[in-house]
Amino acid sequence: MEINGVYYHVETIGDGAHHLLMLHGFTGSGRSFQDIIAGFENREDYTFILVDQLGHGKTDAPAHHERYRMEKVLVDLKSILDRLSISSVSIYGYSMGGRVALSFAVAYPKLVSKLVLESASPGLEKMEDRSARIKADERLAERIEKDGVKSFVDFWTNIPLFQSQKSLPVIKQGAIYQQRVSNSPVGLANSLRGLGTGMQPSNWNYLDKIDCPVLLAAGEWDEKFVLIAQEMKKRIEKSVFFKISGAGHAIHVEQPRKFGKIVSEFLSN
Repeated sequence: MEINGVYYHVETIGDGAHHLLMLHGFTGSGRSFQDIIAGFENREDYTFILVDQLGHGKTDAPAHHERYRMEKVLVDLKSILDRLSISSVSIYGYSMGGRVALSFAVAYPKLVSKLVLESASPGLEKMEDRSARIKADERLAERIEKDGVKSFVDFWTNIPLFQSQKSLPVIKQGAIYQQRVSNSPVGLANSLRGLGTGMQPSNWNYLDKIDCPVLLAAGEWDEKFVLIAQEMKKRIEKSVFFKISGAGHAIHVEQPRKFGKIVSEFLSN
């Protein structure tokens, strides 16, 4: 799909009346959600919209990082929904995709009927924290450019955030690895530079203005994002929080059936 001068890979599954836009995390793709979709109850009620985010999967990887900035990505997603003639949508975002989903709900509140945020953050409130994160992401971007995607993914797979995935079946770990290494080095590096946590505007001050129902979720072993989700719940009036047992950062990968049931029940109520 040609969107604002960039080719986006968009896949739709099903033709139900309930539209669910699904936004993956850093190094992922729309296909990352296949297992959790299988865990949905009443799947026939949904049209799942899987978007490979800018610089990921089969979507283009523009050469300049400014093209990846949050405000431009939000316009792209709005244009995708317009192209699909969708005027009301639920959005499910994981990690980086959760930051994008929340930012979209802030920018286009009338379009979003419900919001699911898995292991997500509203950004960083303090400028010194944002500056430090921008520098850290720049180092990661330079590492990708210098050593290549495979070397970076080998490193990324072993950071504490993803240690709980080591208990997944070997075949599943291999599939996740192959999907990650298939990404473009330019796309991953520029995604960090343009859409990183430090670069995006903070949404903490907008949380009390969100009017749609919100499901917040974090894995029990992901203590940082459990705390973030609990704080977000205090500020979002129509929100519920689930701490998912037996999971770390990537709940949809580690507990797809359990979480699929929770998400589908939330969306259908």
